[in-house]
Amino acid sequence: MLSGMSVPTAPPDALVTLGSGLRATTAFSLGRVFLGLAALASGVLQLVVSDFVRLVPKTPAWVHQPFLAWFVGVVLVVIGLRILSGRMARAAASVLGVLILLNLFLLYAPQMVVNPVVDRPFFRGFMWTNPLKSLALVGGAAILAGRLAGDGRPLVALVRGVARLETAAGVLLSVFLIVCGVQHYVYAAFVDGMVPAWIPPGQRFWTYLTGASLVAGGAGLLVRPVARLAASMSALMIFLWVLLLHVPRALAGPEHAFEAAGIFEALALSGVALLVAATRDPWVRESR
Repeated sequence: MLSGMSVPTAPPDALVTLGSGLRATTAFSLGRVFLGLAALASGVLQLVVSDFVRLVPKTPAWVHQPFLAWFVGVVLVVIGLRILSGRMARAAASVLGVLILLNLFLLYAPQMVVNPVVDRPFFRGFMWTNPLKSLALVGGAAILAGRLAGDGRPLVALVRGVARLETAAGVLLSVFLIVCGVQHYVYAAFVDGMVPAWIPPGQRFWTYLTGASLVAGGAGLLVRPVARLAASMSALMIFLWVLLLHVPRALAGPEHAFEAAGIFEALALSGVALLVAATRDPWVRESR
C-alpha cells in the first residue's frame, strides 16, 4: 500500500492545488505510480522479448545481450514492485536512477563523440534527445529517493547520493522539454509521421502546437510562480500522448517491442513531470 503523506510543519497553503486541479500530494502519488508501473512493465517486456527496451536500452553489441536483458528485466520488475509497494522504495528508486545514469555514460555519451552512423553527432540535435531524456528520468528517481518513506536501507549511502540530485530535477526536465519542443520544428516532417492522421485539423498543426507547448512547459518550469502549473500541464500532455499516440501505435504493430516500450517510457516521463509539479512545494513528502 502507498504510505500516507505527512506535512506536519507546513503552512496553511502548503498543500496547494496544481494548475490541473490535483493536490500536490495526489500528484506525488500518481507520479510515483506512473514511474513504478513504467519500470515494472519495461522489465516484464524485456523478459518476454529477451532484449532491451527503451527505459534501459541496448548495451554495446559485444555484450551478451539475452542474459543481460533478462537480468536487467528482473531488476526492473523488482524496482517497479518496490516503488509501488513502498517497501525499500527509496533504495529501488536509487537503483533505477543509477541504471539510467550508467546507460547515459556508457552508451549515450560515447555515441555523442564517436558514432559510425552519424557524422559529427555532438552537433546533431536528435542525438541529444535520449541523453536529456535519461537525465529527466534520473531527476524523477531522485525525487522518489529523497521523499519516499523509509530510511533507505539496505542502500543508505546510495540513496543519499541519488537524493542529492533532486534539486536539479526541475531543471533537467525543463531542458529536456525545451529541446524536444525545438526539435518539433527542426524535424517537423519526422514528427508529422507520428501524429495520428485522423485528428483534425492536420498533422503539421499538431506538430507545431505540441512543439510550442513543450517549449512553454519547459520554460515555465524555470519561473517559480508558474512552475507547478507548467509541470502539471506537461504531465497531462505527455499522458495524453500515451493514450492518443503510443497505445494505438503499439496495437498497430504488437510484434514490435519498441512501440510497446514507448507507452511505458512516456508514462514514466509523465510521472516525472507530476513529481516535479508536486515537489515545487518543499513540504510534500511521505511520512517516515
